[in-house]
Amino acid sequence: MCSDEHVNIMADFVSVSTEKHALNWSGRQYTMDQDSRKFLYKVARAYYEDDQTQQQIGERFGLSRVKVSRMLRLARSEKIVQITINPQGASGTELEREIERRFGIKEAIVVACSGHTSGAVANAIGPVAANYLVRTLQGSETLAISWGNTLLSVVNAFPLASMPDLRVVQLTGGLGELEARTHGAELARRAAESLGARLRLLHSPGIVKDQTVRDALVHDPQISDTLRLAARADVALVGIGVLETASTLLGSNQLLPEEIGHLRDNGAVGDIALRFFDKDGCKVESLIDRRIVGCSLEDIRGISRVIAAAGGKDKITVIKAALKGKLVDVLITDSQTGQRLVD
Repeated sequence: MCSDEHVNIMADFVSVSTEKHALNWSGRQYTMDQDSRKFLYKVARAYYEDDQTQQQIGERFGLSRVKVSRMLRLARSEKIVQITINPQGASGTELEREIERRFGIKEAIVVACSGHTSGAVANAIGPVAANYLVRTLQGSETLAISWGNTLLSVVNAFPLASMPDLRVVQLTGGLGELEARTHGAELARRAAESLGARLRLLHSPGIVKDQTVRDALVHDPQISDTLRLAARADVALVGIGVLETASTLLGSNQLLPEEIGHLRDNGAVGDIALRFFDKDGCKVESLIDRRIVGCSLEDIRGISRVIAAAGGKDKITVIKAALKGKLVDVLITDSQTGQRLVD
């Protein structure tokens, strides 16, 4: 027995076939004679091999465009057309598909990496992430960017482009010395320069002295307007930080010992743009929130395409947490980390 859709397609075929192309029906079952299959073959070959449009095929055989479309579907159903995707040069695609399926994200990109140090992983991920971002940008979006060593590798790899309608904005205030290459303002500036885009800087440190200073800054019209722009971004490019001594954040000496202890006591495993989360990707309320100038975790989750560039054996737990918490839509990582995520 065939489906209702298949019957409808066959009925259309009968309505446009001559007696020579007739089908033999028995109730809702059918058989297709050799001439009918030959006619479907001609239509399919015209489309797939001769590169004729459906409109051109319709004019050639006296069919409507809708009926040509349905006949092409029937040709695939009848195995007259069989499409094969050649996997050559597509190493890692099955692993990427498994990550996408396991965590329900839009896309995973796995990068081959021969080294195991954090620097080697960042250098491998950076160019791939840069190419991906440039390939997917339409040129009129707002791109929000965080900071960190991996994002430095991404920005270093940006090709020169001209996207005058693209806006680049900081996702959170800067961390560390303003001159530092991984500072959010410097990364945003260089990204905008490479892409030929407009720049909106967040003129504030990411972590300030106390809540009084923080409240004053976020109520400043220019800063509050920049934060709203970042929260409404179409795309965000972020790193994923781990709560370890060797991380960029802890190495900056911006966190007080009691704040670090409070984060760990409450189950924090890492952060995106200074917003901390636990092993399930859920927000961790922390003392440091009172001193942060930047978008919230809810703001980041609300951005339609959050691209995370992160990898390395020390980040497996935190990357998995971000994926589980639906904080990331696209993950670009190294092959070893990708494999550990699904093991």
